[in-house]
Amino acid sequence: MTPATPGVPVSPVVSPVKTFSPATPTEAGAAEQELLLRVLGALLREDVVGLRTGSSRELRPDGLWLRLCPSGGEALLLPVIEDGFQAAYTARLPLLRCEPSGTDLTTCDEVLRALRERAEPADRPGFDAFAEECRQTLATMRLHDETRDEVLSRLAGAYGADTSAWQGHRGSLALDTLAARLDHPVYPTARGRCGLGEDDLRRYAPEFHPQFRARWLALPSRAVTTGGQLPAWWPERDNDLFALPVHPLTTDSALREALRATGLDDQATVIAQQPPVDLIPTLSMRTCALADEPSLHVKLPLATATLGLRNRRTIKPGTLVDGAACQRLLTTVIALEPHFQGRVLLADETTYAHAGHEMLAVLLRTYPPGLDTAALVPMAALLARTPDGLLVIDHLADRYYDGDPLALIDACWRLLFDWQTTLFGYGIALESHQQNIQFAFGTETSASSCLQGVPPAEGKGKKVPPGVAGGVRLVLKDNDGPRINTRRLNARLGGPALDGVEFDDARISTDGDAPLADLFTTITVHLCAASYAFGLDRHGRAPLAAGVRLVRERLTEAVDRLEPGPRAVLRERLLDAEQLPVKAMVSAGSLLTKERSGAADINKYYTTGPNYLRAVSR
Repeated sequence: MTPATPGVPVSPVVSPVKTFSPATPTEAGAAEQELLLRVLGALLREDVVGLRTGSSRELRPDGLWLRLCPSGGEALLLPVIEDGFQAAYTARLPLLRCEPSGTDLTTCDEVLRALRERAEPADRPGFDAFAEECRQTLATMRLHDETRDEVLSRLAGAYGADTSAWQGHRGSLALDTLAARLDHPVYPTARGRCGLGEDDLRRYAPEFHPQFRARWLALPSRAVTTGGQLPAWWPERDNDLFALPVHPLTTDSALREALRATGLDDQATVIAQQPPVDLIPTLSMRTCALADEPSLHVKLPLATATLGLRNRRTIKPGTLVDGAACQRLLTTVIALEPHFQGRVLLADETTYAHAGHEMLAVLLRTYPPGLDTAALVPMAALLARTPDGLLVIDHLADRYYDGDPLALIDACWRLLFDWQTTLFGYGIALESHQQNIQFAFGTETSASSCLQGVPPAEGKGKKVPPGVAGGVRLVLKDNDGPRINTRRLNARLGGPALDGVEFDDARISTDGDAPLADLFTTITVHLCAASYAFGLDRHGRAPLAAGVRLVRERLTEAVDRLEPGPRAVLRERLLDAEQLPVKAMVSAGSLLTKERSGAADINKYYTTGPNYLRAVSR
């Protein structure tokens, strides 16, 4: 490891951020209409400025409208239609109408400006921030539209047009590229990344499938806390120095600030001879795979934000400790539940390093063996468009489930619900959304032994029968934000907390089931199940009633296998509840300060919505 002269270089490695040019209000276009519909739907769902609870219903010749009457000035009217997913109604047209003037507001800027006037003065800066977030997202959506054919053609040339044949971790990275061009099921501006311009996205974002190298800093070893065993390619320690990688998008000013905060500004040096390690971004962008060994991932802090301006993509040192602790806990559960062995696989996240600052940290993720010949599919990519115009789930269903997408998702739900309800029985709920979940399809090598009732010799190389949950494996990562009922966990394990399992974040441990049930509902049920039932219907792949009914049936089967205590909780708070918790992500992440929202965790801040599971049971 050859350090250069002391100090962080003055000029950044990458070009300065080039911000997108905001669209003029008259340039709405298809992208803005699409974005505005999602924004209006989210604002209504979260009852921003009383859009939901403070409005009255008006039935007009063209359909239903909600009228919000202020104390003075014009009323605001929103055309709506029944929703049923996480809200009773959602926006029907991309506009907000002012009456009596009859003016239609048809851009995000116009709509947010009008709502800002009706917000509390303390909340108005949040509306300005969210308007900028919308502008950033709109520019990204237009960039995605402009580059779609180019990127899809490049992926088809490199991997083939049939995405079910994109195998192993390398194929999974290509599927991440497709998933990165999709919208989030709930958050309307998920494609935007605060502060990044077009050049930055093309060079470092997963939707462009680029390759690049990290910068490296040499820090005093005494200032660095490590866990686990670093891989062989890591730069060797020299003269009591530790090599820490830095994402190329991290600016010099951000590094200087971090080094000053830790007292290391006079002790850090840039390594002149950089390790020849090429990286490819995953769906999370701050996490990158090694191009030559894609089963190894490097997670690096980014000074940007997604899913809300307060949802920064840095790495707090405590989350490294919590992720490793949760992994040890999940490993213990799998050992106690043999039917998950070989079917639920955990990425190893016990290797990390940090210098006591959220910009000076790194996580090393290593996937388990046996996945190189499987179709390793991020759940977030299932409804993405493929190079030939079909959906990813179409190709997978053709290869593994006799062309039936609902049979494929049924197999995924069987295993996912079995796993997550079992964890709930132990007092554990994971924040394992679509980005943190992969499904491995295919029966080659070790997968053949996972087929239920099929001997390994007979199962090898055969198509997986529909409905056989053993034909799909669940691969999990990023488990640093769980909720744990410590009383239930200790009771199940027969003693106090497991040896070596201690959490840095005090919010993780609770003494009741309510936070677990909320997390289970909003992540596993809403994002990983119902959103796909609604999505398959939207794409014409399966009727909505059939999809939602299947979600309830599989959930009921899994819940009924639990012991009486946790079974009663999930029946009362999920299956039979009138209302379900719904994430209020825009309010907590952008519109409201933590002081105004009172959210201890902006990712676990809720409103309520109708229970589609209860409706289908009738």
